[in-house]
Amino acid sequence: MSESVQKAEKKSGNIFSRMWLFVRQIIAELRKVVRPSREELWTYFAVVLLFVLAVMVFVGVLDFLYGQLAMLTFGG
Repeated sequence: MSESVQKAEKKSGNIFSRMWLFVRQIIAELRKVVRPSREELWTYFAVVLLFVLAVMVFVGVLDFLYGQLAMLTFGG
């Protein structure tokens, strides 16, 4: 190993101390999470549901139109 890699490994500690640091950092980040209220959650759910339904309708219409175009092109 190169000298700089060995110094970096010594500086960061052994595997268990690095794992414990990682777990502590995860817990610290999870404490920063802001959870939505029940009303906000239902609003987000409704927005996502409406968006998915709109995309489904759009794709369905395109599928129908391309199917009709294929029938006109290739007969049927």
